[in-house]
Parts: sequence; structure tokens; C-alpha cells
Amino acid sequence: MSNDYSEFIQGIKRKTGIDLSLYKEAQMKRRLTALFEKKGYGNFQEFFSALNRDSEQMEEFLDRMTINVSEFYRNYKRWEVLENKILPRLLKGNTSFKVWSAACSTGEEPYTLSMILSKYIPLSNGSITATDIDKNALQRAKNGVYPERSLSEIPLEMKKNFFTQEGPLFKLKDEVKRTVTFKQQNLLSDPFEGKYDLIVCRNVLIYFTEDAKNLLYKKFNAALKPGGVLFVGSTEQIFNPSQYGFETEDTFFYKKI
Repeated sequence: MSNDYSEFIQGIKRKTGIDLSLYKEAQMKRRLTALFEKKGYGNFQEFFSALNRDSEQMEEFLDRMTINVSEFYRNYKRWEVLENKILPRLLKGNTSFKVWSAACSTGEEPYTLSMILSKYIPLSNGSITATDIDKNALQRAKNGVYPERSLSEIPLEMKKNFFTQEGPLFKLKDEVKRTVTFKQQNLLSDPFEGKYDLIVCRNVLIYFTEDAKNLLYKKFNAALKPGGVLFVGSTEQIFNPSQYGFETEDTFFYKKI
């Protein structure tokens, strides 16, 4: 690791609490180099000085560092498994249902969860917490206004029931927005709440090192109720779930033993 980059990592950790060394180095370095070159800085040191001085640039840096690619019903077939197989078991005899969408980006994922849950229980009975490290993404999530491309996978009936179209944008109805509580959180360093029935963390773990992933699987397991489920992204299969206290319930769904 170049000295310049390792000093940058240490500085960012001191300033923001975010540990960039837990992300895959080549990917992170590439993304950050492109960002500082676009801004006209020559190296990581110059870039850090600028971030230190200017909170707006710091916000933009945090925004770029996190990967906000999201859409409703992303990888549709997996959501069908959740709806038809996983949720019926989890909801059986369960009066209060607690869900966490971790690294929720701009909100499509927790809102998808809310819409699917509404088929089984009144919207007011579910509690969905959604967290992300990126304040700007969370603000967009709370606004609940999306371009058409975010809705490309959503079933037509859901689109009709839960959105109103305003020109090229689609506005989520308040009854769905009210079901989700958004909070800022750093997955790698902040403590987790507990007693969740379902934790959804998709398309984020691929950016972390193996050590960081191992830590997160253990933290997720501890945050679930026995029998609760961790739902991961379609490139994030856990090959040895038992070492983290899980067993495979379906592809990409892991049940706490």
C-alpha cells in the first residue's frame, strides 16, 4: 500500500470513523483516484487537505465512496422466494415483526420489503429499520421520489397501488413511507440492535475484505432471533454458513440455528 494512500486512510478514519482499509483496496483506490483527479488534485495528500477544509467536499466524497445502485425488486426471483417461502414461516404465530434493511442506499429495498409485507400483515404492524452510512442517500430515501428506471422490476399492481406519477417521477405513498425508519449507521463500527426476524443486506458485502465479512456475519447472527433470516445479494453466497451459526434455508437466505 502506498504511503500516500495509507496516510489518507488513517486521516479519514480519524475524521469520520470510517475505516477504508476494510474495503477491497484496488476497487476503493480506483474510485477515489478518479474522484480526486476529476477535482484537479495531484495525490491523496492534497485531496485529504481539501476534504479536511471543506465539509461540502467531504459529503460528496462520502457519497461517492458508497455504492448507491438500487432499484425496487432488484433480482426479482429472490424476492418471490422471500414472499412465498421465507415470510410465511417467519410470520407464523408472530404478532410483531421486526425487519432491518442494512446498507439501504436510497430506500428502494426497505420500501420493497414494506410492500411485500403488506400482503400478509397490516402496514402498521411491521417495524422496518433501514440504515446506511451515506446521509445524502438517506435523505433521498426519506423523500421517496424515484425515476422510472428504479421501478422497472416492480409488479404493475404494486406500482398502481403504492405510487403516484408526477411527470417523469414516481412518488411513493405516505402509508408505505411511514413504515420505514431511516438512520445513519456504519456497519463495520457501530453496534447493532437485536431481536430481528429478518435482516436484508444485499450487494454490499462484495465490497468488503474477507475479515470484514467474517465480522459482519457474526454481528448479523447475533442481531437475529433464533430462526431469523439473513437475506444477502446474488453474488454474496455464504459458502460455510455453519461457522457463523447459520444454515441455508434457500439460495441467498440463511437461517439462524
